[in-house]
Amino acid sequence: MSKSLKQRLKDGDVVHGCWLNSGSAVDAEIVGKAGFDWVNIDLEHGVGMEFDLPGQLQALSTSTTTPLVRVEALIRSRVSRALDLGAQGIIFPMIRTIEEAKLAASLMRYPPRGVRGMATQTRAVEYGLQFERYYREEDQRLLGILQIEHADILDHLDEVAALEAIDVLFVGPADLTLSLGVFRQYDHPQFLDSIKKVQQAADRHGKSTGVFIPGTAEYEKFYNLGYRFIGCGSDTSFLLQAAQKMAQELRDIVP
Repeated sequence: MSKSLKQRLKDGDVVHGCWLNSGSAVDAEIVGKAGFDWVNIDLEHGVGMEFDLPGQLQALSTSTTTPLVRVEALIRSRVSRALDLGAQGIIFPMIRTIEEAKLAASLMRYPPRGVRGMATQTRAVEYGLQFERYYREEDQRLLGILQIEHADILDHLDEVAALEAIDVLFVGPADLTLSLGVFRQYDHPQFLDSIKKVQQAADRHGKSTGVFIPGTAEYEKFYNLGYRFIGCGSDTSFLLQAAQKMAQELRDIVP
């Protein structure tokens, strides 16, 4: 059996992913077969809504790519719904306080360790066929990912990294630089100091760090710091870039 994404991170492997913004099951199926280790179905900023989620997760089940979901809010029913549908991890955006971080962690676990709702006939458990196995192995497979994208949470990184159900501290560079007052200045000392502090806190508690980069030029900086959960690009950006390239090539052919 191949290692789960969670185990690969524990082993120190680098895992690559991208965003799914369109809400399209066809896009999900295509990107799922492209070779990424994981994809994030974005319900925070993406075009797709919760009712688009089942089709995308079904499309991704034809590949080995691990499906994650970024929820739009810290609401128990939203997180439970995504997990019940088959998401293998949840990305929690814009965590600002330790209380929010603790709530996010609790949403990943069944009682008594958390507040996730219990259901035994969901898609995640093959409609009842694999419930016992799922319940037994949830801690070993499900990923809890907190986004570090506001200056307020930087004072609580150790508390966040110590949370049992949190596996990845995931930096959102655009939002974090905006919060720090240095928007898109990715070489600014404040931002560089912040991403180092995130890595150091994760290291102290045996957790992983992640980041979404605008392009591969930023890859080496984060990799050298120890970031191993790296996202870049989206289904919509891939389509736009390919379309622009083809349109320009056609224009260039005109005598």
